[in-house]
Amino acid sequence: MDSKLFDMEEIDIAWCPGCGNFAILNALKQALSELEIKPERLVVVSGIGQAAKAPHYYQCNLFNGLHGRSLPVATAIKAANPELIVIDESGDGCMYGEGGNHFIHAVRRNPDITNIVHNNMVYGLTKGQASPTSLQGFKTLVQREGVFQEAFNPLAIAINLGASFVARAFAGDVAQTKDIIKKAISHKGYALVDILQPCVTYNKLNTYQWFKAKTYYLDSSYDPRDRIEALKRASEVEKLPLGIFYLNPRPPFEEKLSVYQENKDPLYKRSPDLGKLAEWIDSKRRI
Repeated sequence: MDSKLFDMEEIDIAWCPGCGNFAILNALKQALSELEIKPERLVVVSGIGQAAKAPHYYQCNLFNGLHGRSLPVATAIKAANPELIVIDESGDGCMYGEGGNHFIHAVRRNPDITNIVHNNMVYGLTKGQASPTSLQGFKTLVQREGVFQEAFNPLAIAINLGASFVARAFAGDVAQTKDIIKKAISHKGYALVDILQPCVTYNKLNTYQWFKAKTYYLDSSYDPRDRIEALKRASEVEKLPLGIFYLNPRPPFEEKLSVYQENKDPLYKRSPDLGKLAEWIDSKRRI
């Protein structure tokens, strides 16, 4: 399937030239086309931020939500119609900052969605203050003396919570990023793909060259089902590993819902039983 099927015509892309978001957009389009996922079957949910604009730039169904609140919406969409491919795509500030609580509970619930996080280690939309993943010592116009907290580690958090799929990619390596995204989408259950992505305007520390020098790929001898080893690799800071860190297959959230135990049809295909609804409402009335 041609990736141009996802292209939008005559759009103004509000990203800076050289932004890592362009590479992620390209990698995702390639992954979707190689998996032969048609635009009408795809729903992309996002929050607020530069990364959250991504779904506006390709053909698909889209829900643009509130800052940090995209994961509950993505979970609900998948629960209402398990036949859809649901991707939640936003930035490190939106997903790990404002949305940190939802991130934790999405991992626990394990909905069958792919969570792509554009991690540029800075707030790009609001002009460059430190984000949850900014490194210690990183100076901004707000953090004039440098960030003093330890950076939030989403991979370690997800692995500790037993996430079913945890991976990290680098936007500068489009082919490898595409392959990781393909595996995440094909995985049944919650799949986190944290993508290291340079912000060429507001982050002069974590550049393309910096990421190239500070990353390496997990090799074929690495076992992603070893939770302890996955935690060790996720905790490395001198060089950041890339690849699939952890695989922990388990039944997804929507399969456990009582509404699908006897009938697998999505909710929109079902005719409402108003008699049963009235009976249920009456049973909940308080005297």
